[in-house]
Amino acid sequence: MNDALPPLEGRIILDEIVPARAAWDHIVRRGETLRIVDLEGNQSADFLLYALHDDAERYSAQDTIAAQRNVYLTTGALLLSNEGNPMARLASTTVARHDTIGGACSCESNTLRYGHHTKSHHACVENFLQANARHGRGKRDMVSNINWFMNVPIEQDGNLGIVDGISAPGLHVDLLAEMDVIAVISNCPQINNPCNAFNPTPLRVMIAAPLRV
Repeated sequence: MNDALPPLEGRIILDEIVPARAAWDHIVRRGETLRIVDLEGNQSADFLLYALHDDAERYSAQDTIAAQRNVYLTTGALLLSNEGNPMARLASTTVARHDTIGGACSCESNTLRYGHHTKSHHACVENFLQANARHGRGKRDMVSNINWFMNVPIEQDGNLGIVDGISAPGLHVDLLAEMDVIAVISNCPQINNPCNAFNPTPLRVMIAAPLRV
C-alpha cells in the first residue's frame, strides 16, 4: 500500500489488490468514486464500463473521443456511453494522459505481432471475457476499451507506438460515477511489449461512497 496517496473523499467501501494478470469487476454507484492505483509503476489497466440497469448501454470510445476532440484522457474528461450519456468523469489523475485507442491484447494479436510461440500467453481479452461472463455477457459484448496508465503515442506516419510508460509507483486515476455502472478491469498480462515494463504487477482498487449528511 502507498501511504503517499492523497485521501479519497467519502466513506471507503472497498479497498483491495488486483493481482498481476488478473480480472476484476465491481458495481460502482452514481456518486461513488473508483480509484485505480499503479502500485509498482508502468502497469497498464485495461478498462470497460457497462450500465448496471441495462448493459446494452456501455462505454463508447468513439463518442468519448469525438466529444472531447482528443484521443487521450486527461483530468475532467467524460466517459460517454454508446447512447451519448455520461458514465463517469475522470475526476483526477496523477498521470499526464491515458490511452483510448490501443485496444486490448488477445491470443490472436499476440500471435500476429510477436510470433506463434506467444499464442498460449494469457491476454486481456480473456480477462474481459472471464469478468463479463459473471454478468451474462460474452464476446459480442466486448467494445473498445480504455488503457489506464498506458503510453501509446501516435507517430508521424500515423502508426501507434507502444512504448515505455509515463506512470510511476503510486500514481492513480479517480473516476466519479455519473450513473450506476459495472466497472471491469483487466490487469494487463502482456509480456511482449513495454506497456507493463515486460513484468506485470498488481493494482490497487478503492471505491468511496459520498458521506451522507
